[in-house]
Amino acid sequence: MTGRAFPTDLFSGSRFAVAGLGRNGSAVVKTLLAMGAEVQAWDDKNPPEADPSQPRLTAAPIETLAGFDALILSPGIPHLLPAPHAVAVRARAAGVPILSDAEILFQAVRRAGSKARFAAITGTNGKSTTTALLAHMLEKAGRPVAAGGNLGTASLALPLLPDNGVYVIEMSSYMLERLRSFHADTACLLNLTPDHLDRHGDMAGYAAAKRHVFDNMTRADLAVISIDDDHCREIAQDYTAQGLTVMTLSVKDTHAVAAIASPTREAPTLPGAHNLQNALAAAAMARHLGLDDQAIADGLRSYPGLPHRQALAGVIRGIRFINDSKATNAEAAEKALLCYDKVIWIAGGTAKSGGIETLAPLFRRIAKAFLIGRDAPVLEQTLRDHHVAVENCGTLDAATHAALAAAKALDVPVVLLSPACASFDQFASFEARGAHFVDILTRLRDSEAP
Repeated sequence: MTGRAFPTDLFSGSRFAVAGLGRNGSAVVKTLLAMGAEVQAWDDKNPPEADPSQPRLTAAPIETLAGFDALILSPGIPHLLPAPHAVAVRARAAGVPILSDAEILFQAVRRAGSKARFAAITGTNGKSTTTALLAHMLEKAGRPVAAGGNLGTASLALPLLPDNGVYVIEMSSYMLERLRSFHADTACLLNLTPDHLDRHGDMAGYAAAKRHVFDNMTRADLAVISIDDDHCREIAQDYTAQGLTVMTLSVKDTHAVAAIASPTREAPTLPGAHNLQNALAAAAMARHLGLDDQAIADGLRSYPGLPHRQALAGVIRGIRFINDSKATNAEAAEKALLCYDKVIWIAGGTAKSGGIETLAPLFRRIAKAFLIGRDAPVLEQTLRDHHVAVENCGTLDAATHAALAAAKALDVPVVLLSPACASFDQFASFEARGAHFVDILTRLRDSEAP
């Protein structure tokens, strides 16, 4: 990440209310104060304390929005469905816009005089990999780049880039609903499957939120839309009819796939058709941003991958251990299982609605499953109903040791941790689960050393 600090008087005279002080909200408060703004901040669960060193910061419940320029609402706080937070109701009544920090970043960059370009990436799955991959391509090609948003660094914590810089922003549906002037030079919609429907009402509402990634775009910009699902296909047709420059992509398009297949085959961190979709999208956006085919291929080959997303966690006695802890639902685990002909599978935790029944067509790839966590009995029954060898181990430590023994006994080259479940029954996050898996393997590797 390259860049410099924003001017300290950039938002002098402006007043912002910030509700929710988690990772996102805390970064917003800190940056707005550094830009000279007046800020009133509050968090219902963790009320902030007054800071005498920050005279422009008011730590108090936001009872009125009168006189404020905007309300920045943390992504997890609803402003419409399933029920709007009281502060959002007050903002609408006062005519004060409810914005995401990505919107404030865009305003700040333009107010600071930078012509840096913006690339926005959304979709139900693959956002993080595509964001990180595009940023890696740009950085390797020598372009000033800053990546963040829903992935990693909060948008407003990113530095000020020069005119030739690029912001690569991962956009959740929650962020996209709270844009106003944000303008992406290139934006991508990877896919749409049902998600966050409590916040959007139904699939139509979810799709409508995702469409905001293309707001304010012109013919000079590039909209990249995968058309491998019906929802995205319809959106691509709509924007093409409206005159936007739309590039469609599909992993079923043999010509497009052939153009990028060689470097992706050489990239061990991009296995599977879903990563081919991510690579096609990142390549299309990179090309629009000025990278040539060689720079794109170099970026694909050298991409290090994201932690806990089909990352190689270790090799013991020739057996590869894959850390896909990010797979917190069956759909995500499906993408991992599709990458291997035969695996020892470690799964379990807190199951999502429907469990793992949708994975039944892939059960033939599982030599044996080892289960962990709260809902292991539910998963175990599903696997037994489909005649899959399975053992309920309870903990990740026990499952990993048992998986190594089974892999050696059954001559299976891959042990895959792709839980298809949330982690919160046993771990603070999927990251903590994946990190613990790596720690277990480190100890196992030492014990297996000749």
